[in-house]
Amino acid sequence: MQNKVITIGEILWDVFPEGKKAGGSSMNVALNLHKQGIESRFISAIGKDENGKELVNFLAANHFGTDLIQIDDELPTSTVVVQLDENHQATYTIKQPVAWDDIKITEQNITAVKQADALVYCSLTCREEKSKATILRLLENAKIKIFDINLRTPFYSKELIGELLAKADILKINEDELVWVKESFGLTGNTEEQLLKQLSVQFNIEIICLTLGDKGACVLNDGKLFKHTGYKVQVVDTVGAGDAFLATFIACYLQGYTMESTLDNACKVGAFVASQPGANPEYNKKIYHMSL
Repeated sequence: MQNKVITIGEILWDVFPEGKKAGGSSMNVALNLHKQGIESRFISAIGKDENGKELVNFLAANHFGTDLIQIDDELPTSTVVVQLDENHQATYTIKQPVAWDDIKITEQNITAVKQADALVYCSLTCREEKSKATILRLLENAKIKIFDINLRTPFYSKELIGELLAKADILKINEDELVWVKESFGLTGNTEEQLLKQLSVQFNIEIICLTLGDKGACVLNDGKLFKHTGYKVQVVDTVGAGDAFLATFIACYLQGYTMESTLDNACKVGAFVASQPGANPEYNKKIYHMSL
């Protein structure tokens, strides 16, 4: 039986100096899952505007269904200004309010989550109460709850993150986010392994993925740490690389790959996306077997 995953969150245009590219961490995860043979569906909202139409057309061109994407009569489709530093690391200026701040709960999306193997959610989509309430309601119906912490200044607080961490079965976090979590929740470990173990115990999280940029990634699973040094590539931009990592991790985990293979594949696809412009370059599942 084919695995099914629902993601909920942002759909938007990343606006680079050279032009705009379709993005949003939640949409990126959904598209990467789709490319890897997982039946993924995406809950979000767009405005009744040209940017929204273009995003629907983009998803259609990628053979991805849009039946769970709501159209908001008043709020605009989201746009984000992306700036890259000398190391190709991205910073984001995220406009507010936008359509995905007002994702409504429906019987259709409750049913979709009930029928899926997992629900992927992130903190940014919870910056407004309406979408946050929808996410919390859907989490009540999810089998596996996967939290991409995705901290974006200034749209988070200790209270919000604590509430969302407490729901998670699987967490994806990067090294900068781990520093913030350590300071906010009083973790005392001196190593990544100690910090992940404390975080796992404090919030009862089964699996934690820690991405480390060009240093690879590690995964804590049932108290055991798995490490990967990553793949060395010429980085074009880092937009979407973490989303590709997470989607690949989910795809391999649900299909029963060993944790070592799951982590290796996730690092490989994340590195490939970092070597390409924008968040959604073309590839297929055969990328697992490519040499980077």
